[in-house]
Amino acid sequence: QVQLMESGGGLVQAGGSLRLSCAASGTFFSINAMGWYRQAPGKQRELVATITREGSTNYADSVKGRFTISRVNAKNTVYLQMNSLKPEDTAVYYCNTEATTWRGNRDYWGQGTQVAVSS
Repeated sequence: QVQLMESGGGLVQAGGSLRLSCAASGTFFSINAMGWYRQAPGKQRELVATITREGSTNYADSVKGRFTISRVNAKNTVYLQMNSLKPEDTAVYYCNTEATTWRGNRDYWGQGTQVAVSS
């Protein structure tokens, strides 16, 4: 079983910055790809950014140039540095990982952390 603990959400003014963190813990052989998704009220959950274990990244067009995803494999932790925040970035942000456990490869989700950007 894998648990994901997110932190770093909050309220910020437009143009400000926040840094989200997500640490994986539990019983697993490896933490593979990690990523961040978000869900705004009344909308579907969408991809924000992903990063492979080797460090290859992928971003949604809406956050390119403003958000940076990174990870520390030794800590099984992924980060999301969010700069130049806009009101439309307001959402619950969820951490996701694919982990290899005795059950094979499975996806796991965090509980979510709220990000609110005021205009």
